[in-house]
Amino acid sequence: MFDLGRLILRFISLILGIEETASFPPPLSKDEEEELFEKKLAGDSRARDKLIEHNLRLVSHIIRKYYSSYEYPDELLSIGSLGLIKAVDSFRPSYGTRFATYGAKCVQNEILMFFRSKKKRLGEVSINDTIDVDKDGNPLTYLDIISVEESIEGELDMKAYIERTRSLVESVLGEREREIIVLRYGLCGYQPRTQREVAKHLNISRSYVSRIEKKALSRLKEAFGRDVPSFDDL
Repeated sequence: MFDLGRLILRFISLILGIEETASFPPPLSKDEEEELFEKKLAGDSRARDKLIEHNLRLVSHIIRKYYSSYEYPDELLSIGSLGLIKAVDSFRPSYGTRFATYGAKCVQNEILMFFRSKKKRLGEVSINDTIDVDKDGNPLTYLDIISVEESIEGELDMKAYIERTRSLVESVLGEREREIIVLRYGLCGYQPRTQREVAKHLNISRSYVSRIEKKALSRLKEAFGRDVPSFDDL
């Protein structure tokens, strides 16, 4: 079973290219991920270890993208890895989203809590105080860090919402309902359309589109447990 110390050593060896592969384990497919979480929830510690190891690149990506100039990257590796472990231990497939979305948010939250805790230990400091510089040499403040975190958290929330919606559209709706919702709300790469445009595209009446759409939204709301956006004014 992974402990944090082993995980950090593994992480650093991969980043520095010490191991022969000099790369992170490949991302898991959706089916592989679901199977491993089923085994992990049944008490298989090897499945848990594999889920952690195959998602190390997630921590690396976040740190390199948002904290590349931080003075002590190994510190963030430790904090981010702890967030990843917590994510693997708390995630449930029933959440209706891929683990990467959930895991990224957990890693970000762990790093944000670290910076907030560090700020408290330093006493009353200004959010405009410089804590580092970015890759262009510009001052990096606590405000910059917090702003990035809040922006990412909002982005991840939206991604999770979209993924959840798509999952429910596939699993809850019938074929005709799914077709109309996909066209109406611009899922799967389509542009959102009015009811009239959907009716013309499918060669059916607008009233039929409206009736099926309302039925589909009602089923989605029941499954989602929250309001689904309505574009009745389109």
